[in-house]
Amino acid sequence: MQYRVLGKTGIQVSVIAFGAGPISTLMVGEERCLQTQVVRHALECGINWFDTAATYGQGASEISLGLALKEIAPERMPHIATKVRFSPEDLSDILGAARRSLTESLRRLQVSNVTLLQLHNSITPQRGDEPTSIAPQDVLGPNGVAQAFAQLRDEGYVRFLGFTGLGHPDSMAQIACSGRFETIQVPYHMLNPSAGRCMPAEFMETNYGNIIDVCARQSLGVFVIRVLAGGALAGNEPSPHTYKTPFFPLDLYLRDRQRADELVAGYLGRDELARQAIRFSITHTQVQAAIIGFASNSQIDEAVKALPHRSPITRSRDAFLFT
Repeated sequence: MQYRVLGKTGIQVSVIAFGAGPISTLMVGEERCLQTQVVRHALECGINWFDTAATYGQGASEISLGLALKEIAPERMPHIATKVRFSPEDLSDILGAARRSLTESLRRLQVSNVTLLQLHNSITPQRGDEPTSIAPQDVLGPNGVAQAFAQLRDEGYVRFLGFTGLGHPDSMAQIACSGRFETIQVPYHMLNPSAGRCMPAEFMETNYGNIIDVCARQSLGVFVIRVLAGGALAGNEPSPHTYKTPFFPLDLYLRDRQRADELVAGYLGRDELARQAIRFSITHTQVQAAIIGFASNSQIDEAVKALPHRSPITRSRDAFLFT
């Protein structure tokens, strides 16, 4: 495994991070033995970052991860990141809603604190411009998300604060440049690299406005998600989640799958395309880690094999949290 320093946090994070979301389905299901086996293998391979959220399987992901880590009882606990998504009703009491959500997350995870708490809403100029989106004022204004998250950090429940890079690029840039957050988590992959480069005017998919560069100039740590385009670049069938999510819906998956199939037919085999997709995501110089959902030990092994060859980085004590 290779490690990079996560922005201004000083944490060494494995370049492959474990995504416990619904696309791979593993951590939102009930196959406890398999969940524990795969989490154990991830730890053995040097993965030290596990990403989950209160909304993943309506808490099932956090429960599964907490149970697996309790059974494994690693000598060195990995870093855990979770998220809060605010409903419109929550915005009248952001601190209360954040506290309730995080308290339940910690209970499900069976831990007293997490490394990172992230805002899980999209950021747009006005509330509701996109599904679940809130405005920069909701984040940065008095009694906003940033103030609430800082209170929870001051109370010792989290170490660092982050946000999800969905929404309007200018609105996201306001959050990134505010100095109130340490990380971003943003979609970035071979079929839509717009979060990491300027795109031509004819680009037809969602344009994330080179937000990675904005964040890097502010020394924010950068996680990339959807590395395999929801499974399209790996040749997977759509996950059950893809049929119902408003964020990365089925029609997007079908477009990505068609483009992936063209790459396979043109010059890459299916397995090689998946390896190239992982390599693409982590060779961006301003990216620290790619969050990937795993359903088996072999998928972890393939991701590790995809890492570009380089001199090994010695793992320091800070690469893992100590219990």
